[in-house]
Amino acid sequence: MLSQETRTIIKSTVPVLEQHGTAITTVFYKNMFEAHPELLNIFNHANQKKGRQQAALANTVYAAAVHIDNLEAILPAVVQIANKHVSLGIKPEHYPIVGEYLLKAIKEVLGDAATDDIINAWAEAYGVIADAFIGVEKDMYEKMETQENGWSFFKEFTIVRKEKESENITSFYLKPADGKNVPAYQPGQYISVRMSIPGEEYLFNRQYSLSQAAREDEFRISVKRDADNDPNGRVSVYLHDELNVGDCFEVSAPAGEFVLDTKKDTPVAFVSGGVGITPMMSMFETVATLTPERPTAFLHAARNETLHAFDKDIQKYVAAMDNASYKTLYSDQPQGYITRALLEEYVDITGDVYVCGPVPFMEAMIQELRSLGMKEEQIHFEFFGPAVALQTA
Repeated sequence: MLSQETRTIIKSTVPVLEQHGTAITTVFYKNMFEAHPELLNIFNHANQKKGRQQAALANTVYAAAVHIDNLEAILPAVVQIANKHVSLGIKPEHYPIVGEYLLKAIKEVLGDAATDDIINAWAEAYGVIADAFIGVEKDMYEKMETQENGWSFFKEFTIVRKEKESENITSFYLKPADGKNVPAYQPGQYISVRMSIPGEEYLFNRQYSLSQAAREDEFRISVKRDADNDPNGRVSVYLHDELNVGDCFEVSAPAGEFVLDTKKDTPVAFVSGGVGITPMMSMFETVATLTPERPTAFLHAARNETLHAFDKDIQKYVAAMDNASYKTLYSDQPQGYITRALLEEYVDITGDVYVCGPVPFMEAMIQELRSLGMKEEQIHFEFFGPAVALQTA
């Protein structure tokens, strides 16, 4: 428990964190990586270059300060971030390093305004928050390792099949190199892939949704090929252009909180944009095979027909279901966007909706769904990469 004095000091820093949070986390990552370059084997370099990781950490620190009197309020965020951490192999020994450089960054950015009382209060608060993460992640690792066919951290997998789904999305079917089966996973979860790329100094980590319903012997990820000049594209270009059947890389056990509630039989809708269709395929295929009578709608937005993945698969499942509808819109055609009227036509607002796609797409969809009367607990969404603050007001 934090003392009242510590909590009072932490709360007094809220306005400062709101103003300088990203500056602090930018300095933090720069200094930490200079002192501990080995951590570049864990962190996503592209998110660093784009500033997304810095912004995400700033939001987390700010939220902790705002809710310091009731840290349980940020537990959902802790669990979401902890899932990312266990998928990347974050260990307890990493937390003291992060704490050291976070406090140094606060001091460096705020200067004399960061008094000893403020630094000491944040050191105490960081210790409590770090212990919460370590405890949650310990339980997750143990669960991963003890489940049937499970493991913790990373395990070598082999590409057994490679299939082009659209002009820019290719599916990779992966099996454990040791010949064993894979653990069951919840529809919507993701894995991390870790690989060394010739000519690069550090390992690369990327998280990809599992894009089919659980199979006992394989995983499938469906990867969008980014542009050659996109800093996020180093891994996707390497996967698409260089890796083939028989090649291996390391894979983490499935993780993630954006999952289909398979216990429900109430109406469900999937609303995706672009490569955001990948976790939806796992969810939709699960509904189609386990509860084909469940009222289901699938709305997908793509730029054009050549960039639309899984169209035939979805049509096949819809044809075999009792009460399913499917609509695709292409933004290069007139009326090629998912509108409020379209959502009203297809989505049963008494059920649940799962949304995934680019951030502006998710903001628009969530705003429209709320305007139709859907409550926060009915709308589920997932970010590819670090979470950001959605503007849905």
